[in-house]
Amino acid sequence: MKYVILVPDGMAGLPIEELGGRTCMEAADIPNMDTIARRGVVGTVMNVPKGMTPASDVANLSILGYDPAKYYCGRGSLEAANLGIELDENSVAFRFNTVTVSDGKMIDYSAGHISTKETLVLVDLLNRKIGSEKFRFYAGCSYRNLLVVTCASSEEADRLKKIACCPPHNILDQSIEKHLPKDKELADIMERSRKVLEETDVNKVRVDLGQNPANMIWLWGQGKKPSIPTFKDEFGITGGIISAVDLLKGMGKILGLEVVDVPGATGYYDTNYEGKAVAALDVLKRNDMVFIHVEAPDEAGHNGDIRAKITAIENLDSKIAGPIIKELTDKCDFRVLVLPDHPTPVKLRTHTADPVPFAIAGKGIDADDVVVFTENSAKAGSMKIRHGHELMKFFLGKRK
Repeated sequence: MKYVILVPDGMAGLPIEELGGRTCMEAADIPNMDTIARRGVVGTVMNVPKGMTPASDVANLSILGYDPAKYYCGRGSLEAANLGIELDENSVAFRFNTVTVSDGKMIDYSAGHISTKETLVLVDLLNRKIGSEKFRFYAGCSYRNLLVVTCASSEEADRLKKIACCPPHNILDQSIEKHLPKDKELADIMERSRKVLEETDVNKVRVDLGQNPANMIWLWGQGKKPSIPTFKDEFGITGGIISAVDLLKGMGKILGLEVVDVPGATGYYDTNYEGKAVAALDVLKRNDMVFIHVEAPDEAGHNGDIRAKITAIENLDSKIAGPIIKELTDKCDFRVLVLPDHPTPVKLRTHTADPVPFAIAGKGIDADDVVVFTENSAKAGSMKIRHGHELMKFFLGKRK
């Protein structure tokens, strides 16, 4: 049996006036996801436990079958794993975005989706101007980067881990002052970064081209060294993960999954959809399960871009879901699960903790009465999963 998990990040949303009261999912042409719903079981699942932040690290841990209330370790530590950064008990890894701030407000959480090439220059400068034995900056993908803080003790590291840090995409067009971390040293690092970055050649060129400058770093999503059982130990099967972002790839490495880098996978609208489908089929030659994550719908949600979100959803359906299902049909027994990790409504431009729709079809799955895959149809489906991590057990039809 082969298992395919499709995760269109942030695909679910809310009704939009410009779409006649439909959501982006309802407006999108998604015949392959509709087929999964028609031939399988449909329902809703709560991937974000009550009281936890509706972030991709929390929600995707749930999808992979791990209770975030037990295993959550912070986004930064997961991304560090993908970058090959070894954390010890005295280290805390913070995600930092390169952001655009103007007149004291958060204008852009990604500095215009700055390129990795540009970010490498900025991170090198940050290390030379601000870096030290305690503070070390690491470049990731595009605007997604890391600051590793090496503390004098594990107690100090535990204190830093608990400091409230706000994701920049949650405070768009808001004053940054009241959202700075309540730690003088961290706030000082962020403020000093403005002086380092504002007058760089990279940002002068960006401004000349009419692009948003990366004129500040924003710290959030910190975590310590994780301790999580591997996917094989937990569920008895092997698997692989395909994503453009360090968070998901780092999660895959920690869980012992095969992590595949797909050329042209950008984590944005222009990602290599076709390449992800090809890579997924290749992973299944060596493994029982493949987890395919696509960031584009979430990015469109954060950007408030209705058309881009619809297009991203349709691209995933036609260029990933369709080819994979076509290739596996009549060649092997398989099951496919499709679901977003969390909603990212375009009008809110941030994540919510609401339940998300899911659909499962394939060998041994009895169909219910739902015939299309939307937020509303899922509410009428036959399943409601209160704890997201329990869905994996049903999908696999086994326990560890």
